[in-house]
Amino acid sequence: MIVVAARRKARALVLQTLYEVDSTGHAAGEVLDRLLLEDGLPKDNAGFARNLVTGVIENKEGIDQNIHTFAPAWPLEQIPLIDRNILRLAIFEILINNEVPVKVAINEAVELAKAFGATSSSKFVNGVLGSVSALANR
Repeated sequence: MIVVAARRKARALVLQTLYEVDSTGHAAGEVLDRLLLEDGLPKDNAGFARNLVTGVIENKEGIDQNIHTFAPAWPLEQIPLIDRNILRLAIFEILINNEVPVKVAINEAVELAKAFGATSSSKFVNGVLGSVSALANR
């Protein structure tokens, strides 16, 4: 359970980083360094967070194309910032990173949506990621 809680905390920091980068244009590395310093996340989980942020930033264009494909009724700029970045993180974990099972990535994204998003965010995120997972399981 300690590993799950630490990974969830790392994902929350990743989400905060992506949100700030998306909303302000600040440099991702600097934002994450500041958040890690403030939070005191253990070194291995800090590395996990750093890999996720780097991966999402490096693959953002392709990830955003997947969001467009799997949520066609929602133009990317109309998806709330928090939901958009939860989807980016989860799609990176599901389609590119492949370090955790698809169900874990979806569950973690839904939990982030419940914690940080609006009332309907978790349902929206779960629905989009359900479609993404069908692609991942082919």
